[in-house]
This record gives sequence, structure tokens and C-alpha cells, in this order.
Amino acid sequence: MEIRLRPELEAVIRQDVQRGSYKTVDEYIEHAVSMLHEQEAWLAAHRTEIESKINEGYAAAQGGELLEREEVRSRLRELKRARLGEQQQE
Repeated sequence: MEIRLRPELEAVIRQDVQRGSYKTVDEYIEHAVSMLHEQEAWLAAHRTEIESKINEGYAAAQGGELLEREEVRSRLRELKRARLGEQQQE
């Protein structure tokens, strides 16, 4: 498979490889594709739940039931901590 990248994207990849975290561009790309695949798989597995939450949020907003900015941020931080904990257990 041949993949063509924009020059600016190639430069970003080369910079990351030169920092020493990856031995080769191929190793870097393999890692990036693996991470993206995991993300896509998670989204596919949770699609129904995500759609449900979006619909709940939209209905709440339509009904005037909005959260304050800090409450939203606090909840997102909690969800992020929980998700990171799940990933570490896997």
C-alpha cells in the first residue's frame, strides 16, 4: 500500500522520530494507526450509548436544562479519570 502525506505532516512525523521515541518512521506510523484503530473500535462499540447521551443533552438543552460551565468541566474531568482508569486495567 502506498500512502502519500502532505509535506508538513511528513515533517511532523520526522520531528517526532528524531526526538527518539520511535526508531523508524514505520514504527511511528504503526503506533499511530494502532491508536487510531483502538479509538475507532471504542467509538463503534459505544455508538448507541454516545447517540443516546447526545440526544439526552439536546433534549435537556431544548427544555432549558443547561449546566453551568464549571459543572460541565468537573463532570468531564471525572469521566476522563474514569476512562483512563479503565484503560490502565486493560
